Amino acid sequence: MPQKKPTLYSRISPLGNPRINLVPVLDKWVQEGNKVRYTELQNLLRNLRKRRRYTHALQISEWMGTTGVCTFSSSEHAVQLDLIGRVHGLESAESYFNSLSDEDKSEKTYGALLNCYVREGLTGKSLSHMQKMKEKGMVSTALTYNDLMCLYIKTSEYEKVPGLLNEMKENGVTPDNFSYKMCINSYGKRSSIDEMEKVLEEMENQSHISMDWNTYATIAHIYMKVGLTDKAVATLKKSEKRLTKKDGVGYNYLISLFASIGNKTEVTRLWELKKTACKKIINMDYMTMLGSLVKLKELEDAKKLLKEWESSGNIYDFRVPNVLLGAYTKSGCTEKAEAMLEDLTNNGKVPIPNSWGILAAGYVEKDEMEKALGCMKKAFSVNKSDGGWKPNSTVISSLLHWLGDTCEVKEVEDFVRSLKDLIPINKDVYYALIKANVREGKDVDGILESMKANKIDLDEENGKVLSLKEEGAEYIAAT
Repeated sequence: MPQKKPTLYSRISPLGNPRINLVPVLDKWVQEGNKVRYTELQNLLRNLRKRRRYTHALQISEWMGTTGVCTFSSSEHAVQLDLIGRVHGLESAESYFNSLSDEDKSEKTYGALLNCYVREGLTGKSLSHMQKMKEKGMVSTALTYNDLMCLYIKTSEYEKVPGLLNEMKENGVTPDNFSYKMCINSYGKRSSIDEMEKVLEEMENQSHISMDWNTYATIAHIYMKVGLTDKAVATLKKSEKRLTKKDGVGYNYLISLFASIGNKTEVTRLWELKKTACKKIINMDYMTMLGSLVKLKELEDAKKLLKEWESSGNIYDFRVPNVLLGAYTKSGCTEKAEAMLEDLTNNGKVPIPNSWGILAAGYVEKDEMEKALGCMKKAFSVNKSDGGWKPNSTVISSLLHWLGDTCEVKEVEDFVRSLKDLIPINKDVYYALIKANVREGKDVDGILESMKANKIDLDEENGKVLSLKEEGAEYIAAT
């Protein structure tokens, strides 16, 4: 079978590490005699932004500008401004905006800068910028109002959102699907069910609005939070009717919500329906269903589903069995969790750090600290420097206190060394080191200097430890 001709997308898509610079990749593509089409780059940009690969998206956008692949319009400038704000911060975004010509300072670029302010939660700057846009006649679509609605949701000023919806209508700006959703959400946050239902009714009667599953699912979730289970179920049924056949995300969300209600019948029915409707059941789908069965406390069913996943042919992703692993530890069945990990290891699978971290948390909960420490050591041994794993802070704190109280200095130092680059150094780290050294009668001046350099104050607990050391030294000197 002949190999498919490589595309620019196939070159760039696998390069997920943000430290990789895409500019040499793009340059090489051109040097190899390949054409670079504007539409292809636009699709690539859209895909990278959707996947939150903002650094790479910015590199492509800047490369497009510097190589002259296209002449930037205000649309391209707006995209680049948004990416600069995400990657380099607000000041860089403002500098880029100020460097634009008057012609390029359009509603789109003004809107992109407003979005940067909203993302940072800066109410004053957002409102001031919005006023400038109004004065320039640059508030012609719902997008700008939607940004401010997002700001008020972000800053928990929910009561201000409905006023924006009314202002839009008064100014002749037609609210879109998102506008209504934000308003519904704001009433939901305040448990104002009657007002929420009025907005829903208005939304349903708008000819330009196409009601989707997500809106009804959001409302169902609000009903659930205030204990209106019957209304939640009825609304979830409305949501289901609007699912497209292959909408895996929609099925997953409804399955999860029905699990939260405790309705196993609907969870099972939707799962079977999803398997029929969707061409392939991916790992995320299995994780959702496993999580739902765990919510329902159906651990035996979850175990059967895990077996089904293992034989599905999907890429082995330890996040899937971790769902059941976490359920075992939270229910106190650490032996089952450990046996499960041992079976997987014996079958040639290498657990990810978080798998051992989950088991460690279970042992800490049962105060079996030696076993917890053993699990954390295994987690450290399989961790990759660029893996992005961060250990559970509560587990680490508990282990540090136990180590300081019971273990030798070398054991404590080895553990602290393993934590390097995983967590910021804190008072718990110093507590363990000071306590262990004091117990062995060793000098702690160097540790205290390090604390001072890192601007960590000596707390009451550490102060007591040092007092005991001084009292012991005085006693020895007197005898």
